[in-house]
Amino acid sequence: MDNLLLLGQFGTYSLFGLLILILDIVAIASVVMGGGSIGHKLLWIILILLLPVVGMVLYFIFGKSTASA
Repeated sequence: MDNLLLLGQFGTYSLFGLLILILDIVAIASVVMGGGSIGHKLLWIILILLLPVVGMVLYFIFGKSTASA
């Protein structure tokens, strides 16, 4: 029975990790296709890669509005 619980937890963590990966890819694609200088794009991409959850959230809150301006 314990093995089934561990398998269920592993599946949940795997789905959460996959979701974060997909959202990070979307954020990086948005950075690349958005406006702004190469330096700003590079900094956002590095932030997203180093801090996947925090970087992605910060980009969608702050970076997306400044990149399109």
